[in-house]
Amino acid sequence: MLQLAVVFFVIALVAGALGFTGVAVGAAQVAQLLFVLFLLLALGGFVLDLLRRRRARKVSR
Repeated sequence: MLQLAVVFFVIALVAGALGFTGVAVGAAQVAQLLFVLFLLLALGGFVLDLLRRRRARKVSR
């Protein structure tokens, strides 16, 4: 799950770079939307991974 979150984070960075710097002027709104979407997916993945690790630690004790 952590690998997927990292992939989403990288996609968010690329979309943000294209959408907020004006490189992709015609598709800037789409790139900005993708930035927010993939950033939220990455944050959700990080949180779920932390919760899963915490739960696994409690079970192993």
